[in-house]
Amino acid sequence: MLPLDECSSPHVAMAQRDHVRLDWREPHQALERVRSRRWTCACRATVYELCEGGGQAFIRRTLQLETGHQIHETHRWSIAEARVTWTELLSGRAR
Repeated sequence: MLPLDECSSPHVAMAQRDHVRLDWREPHQALERVRSRRWTCACRATVYELCEGGGQAFIRRTLQLETGHQIHETHRWSIAEARVTWTELLSGRAR
């Protein structure tokens, strides 16, 4: 694991006691072209990505396990709503 000062992507803050619980679902291919616009550092076991495409956005959560990866996604929002939720996730106000 890299020291925090050597990581180039942000880290997610600890979940706050009153954080919003996101609804994590199995991934589905509703959007043809999706781009990861932002992501958290891969030095942690859980990596989050803000994905956008076709005027919609969602957050992808990847758990990096010894046995492989588990991927879940939120529902689709408008890009503006997803960016607000992304900020809440990074600050610990959503998980």
